Amino acid sequence: MRMRRKAWTEPKLDACPYFIEAPSAHRGQWQALFERQQPVMLEIGCGKGVSTAQMARANPDVNYIAIDEVRHVLAVSVRNADAAYAPETPKNLVFSAVDALRIHDTFSAVDGIRRIYISFPNPWDERAKHHKRRLTHPRQLEQYRNFLAPGGEIWFKTDNDALFTASKRYFRECGFEIAFLTDDLHASGFSPNYISEHEALYSGQGKAIHFLIARMLPRETPPKQRENEAPCPESTGDSAPIGPPDLS
Repeated sequence: MRMRRKAWTEPKLDACPYFIEAPSAHRGQWQALFERQQPVMLEIGCGKGVSTAQMARANPDVNYIAIDEVRHVLAVSVRNADAAYAPETPKNLVFSAVDALRIHDTFSAVDGIRRIYISFPNPWDERAKHHKRRLTHPRQLEQYRNFLAPGGEIWFKTDNDALFTASKRYFRECGFEIAFLTDDLHASGFSPNYISEHEALYSGQGKAIHFLIARMLPRETPPKQRENEAPCPESTGDSAPIGPPDLS
């Protein structure tokens, strides 16, 4: 279901000190937007930001970038973050409007992103020709590889069986190892797990939540270009070999 447009969207975003306009202008400089130099993690498709705000509030020693392509959804995210941090203003969290399909325009290797969160994305499972729009499709994973720090991880959640099955193959094809996998997250005992409005809805309907952690492996040779696909742009800059922090 699409969220209705809200008249207060632009005033809310304009007044928010941690909403970032023109995100591509900060490519390679995201760390400078935060008060403290500390690990940076990225959420792609943050939705209403319910779990985003919980996660960032609980982990002040991590800087979070949360993106979505819909501005009126991001306005709700900001409102939820305001409530979660009140009476303070978030210092380790920023939101921005980014088209994930062109994410290479926004982040580079020097941003040092250690972890990417992808939760309950559109499965695009009606027509095979739409599969390339999946946020876990190889075309996307190759973009993430260009800015994800060496040894970095992708944490992926979905309720969709077909998307999860295909995504496991996508990750392996693109040089990621599956470090953790469960077909029933809530029964697995995995922690920490910050629950979004989508996850609460689906689990309340009795649906099992699929979850995996994919860790990027080093790769010396470039991937074979897929037929009818343009190669992903090369990133510039250096990033040190760093591992994701333990947030448990």
